[in-house]
Amino acid sequence: MSKSIVLTGITTTGTPHLGNYAGAIRPAISASKDDNVRPFYFLADYHALIKCHEPERVKQSSREIAATWLALGLDTSNAVFYRQSDVPEILELTWMLTCVTAKGLMNRAHAYKAAVAENEEGGGSDPDKGVTMGLFSYPVLMAADILMFNANKVPVGKDQIQHIEMARDIAARFNHLYGEHFALPEAVVEENAATILGLDGRKMSKSYNNTIPLFETEKKFRKLINKIKTNSLEPGEPKDPEGCTLFGIYQAFATAEEVADIRQQYADGIAWGEMKRVLFEKINDEIMPARERYEALMQAPEHIEEQLREGAEKARKITMPFIQELRQAVGISKISL
Repeated sequence: MSKSIVLTGITTTGTPHLGNYAGAIRPAISASKDDNVRPFYFLADYHALIKCHEPERVKQSSREIAATWLALGLDTSNAVFYRQSDVPEILELTWMLTCVTAKGLMNRAHAYKAAVAENEEGGGSDPDKGVTMGLFSYPVLMAADILMFNANKVPVGKDQIQHIEMARDIAARFNHLYGEHFALPEAVVEENAATILGLDGRKMSKSYNNTIPLFETEKKFRKLINKIKTNSLEPGEPKDPEGCTLFGIYQAFATAEEVADIRQQYADGIAWGEMKRVLFEKINDEIMPARERYEALMQAPEHIEEQLREGAEKARKITMPFIQELRQAVGISKISL
């Protein structure tokens, strides 16, 4: 039985935080150990350039993200773990796909429509102000990431489903013109994926500057947990766990029995200070071993680089022959008699 190919990209624009870990990284690390799956995980550094024009930030983020995945136990013997920019065939495929992609399809992309709507609401005369071709056409690059490896399944959040549908449309158009070369990918949406709230009660996101970095020092980590906003209910007053940031984060790390116990403690009026202590100890116990490995990896960039280089070699064993096949399909080949 052939293995199902699953592909996930991580944009290199920020430091991994608790929300990333509970929502995406932890389940992906688990999947990397599944013998029935061929997982591909990549650092999407070319995607980062769309919205980040700070070279040092992109570089540092690449290092932090790679170290995070390796520290948490990514099985690189099964998974292919690589840097997008180390696989030049992806960009070559991007151009091939661009040439069969309708502009009207790109006009409907959520990110582009949101940028235009913001400009129109601002009363400006140019609806495309500030819109780069990177922003406009990045669904084509995303399609190339997926189709280069003929991924069957792509785990995404609900806001990314459209991009997988676009990749299917682009693949189908290419197949229609040049023959059957691409599998049509499917979006995999984890309905029960943990959505972690941040320090201010909104979804944890670097866009809101409300994140708790996964591998902060223990002292700083405790301090950030203590900064999480709560209401003014006193110790002894019953508290509602639903919608509570502390409870939501705890739920993502605890067993069903532990969650039931804390739910009862909320009904009994647990003090917010006590709940923050419980939360800190619960998470810290889980990530402490990985934190130590992460700190060691950050001090050994040559090991991170070696892992990415090996991943790129594995990836290019697939992409180099495939791009030659696609070149032949579109008519780009050596002159022969």
